[in-house]
Amino acid sequence: MSAPRSVVITGASRGLGLASAAHLYRAGWTVVAAMRSVDSGLTRLYEVTGADPSDPRLVGVRLDLTDPESISAAASDIATTVGAPYGLVHNAGITAAGMVEETSIALWENMFATNLFGAVALTRALLPSMRAAGRGRIVLVSSESGVRGMPATAPYSSVKAALERWGESMAGEIGPFGIGVSVLITGTYDTDSITDAGTTDCRVLDGPYARHHRTMDRRGRAAMRYAARSPELFAAGLAKALNSAKPFDRRAVGPDARMLMVAGRVLPPSAMHHMIRMMMGIPRFGAMRSGAADGDAP
Repeated sequence: MSAPRSVVITGASRGLGLASAAHLYRAGWTVVAAMRSVDSGLTRLYEVTGADPSDPRLVGVRLDLTDPESISAAASDIATTVGAPYGLVHNAGITAAGMVEETSIALWENMFATNLFGAVALTRALLPSMRAAGRGRIVLVSSESGVRGMPATAPYSSVKAALERWGESMAGEIGPFGIGVSVLITGTYDTDSITDAGTTDCRVLDGPYARHHRTMDRRGRAAMRYAARSPELFAAGLAKALNSAKPFDRRAVGPDARMLMVAGRVLPPSAMHHMIRMMMGIPRFGAMRSGAADGDAP
C-alpha cells in the first residue's frame, strides 16, 4: 500500500487554510499545516478534524513568511517530516482596505513581503526536492481582486495580480520536471479575511473619499450577507486543483469569481470599469471635481 500524498498549506490556522487542511486530511492526505501560531492552530485543526494529536498525517510547522530564518527552518522541518511534498498551497496572506492615498508605503511593503515574497522564498526552498521527486503541484490562492483591480484594495489587488504572473512564469519553468501550477481565483467566502477583524483598515472616513467609503461599505456588507459561501466549498475546489494533470491551470472557485472571469473575457476594459464603479456606488468621472455637483453614481 502506497504512502498517502503530502501537502503543505500555508495559513492553515484559520479561514480557507483551516478548511482546506481539514478537508484534505479527511481525504487521506498527510497535511503539513504551516502557520505562525502552531499550538493554537493545531488545536483548532484537531477540534475540526477529530484527529488524534499523535496522528502523523497531521503536523504543524511554524512559519512566518516575513522572516527568512523562519522560512528556512520551516523548509527544513517539512523535509524532515514528509521529504518532498506533493502539494504546496500558498494560501497565507493579509488584506487591507483603503484608497491609494490612504495606504502607507509600509503597508504595501508588508503586503508584498507576506503575500508574495515569502511564498517565493518558501517555494525556492522546496523546489529542489520536488524536482528530484519528479512530481507535484503548486497552488496559488488568488482572488477576484487579482482578476480586476478593485477600488479601496489596491495593495491587495496588486499583490494578487503579481502572484498570478509569478505562477504563469514558474509553470513554464518547472513543467518539464513534472510539477504543475494551479491558480485559484476565489470568490466570496465566509472567513475573517472579509471582516473588520481580519482586515487592516486604512480608510480615512472623514477625508476626501468619505462618500466612497460610506457607499462601498454599505453595499459591501450587504453583498457579504448574500454572497459569502462556506469555506468547505473552497476546500473541495482546492482538492480538485491538486489532482489536476495540466501543467498550468487557472480556475475560478465560486460563482461570483466565475462570473467576473467571464465578464473580463467578453467586456472591454472601459465597460468593466463602469460596471464595477456602478456596483460599488462610486460617482461618475468628474463628478467630484472642485466646484462640481456631487452627482449620483450612474
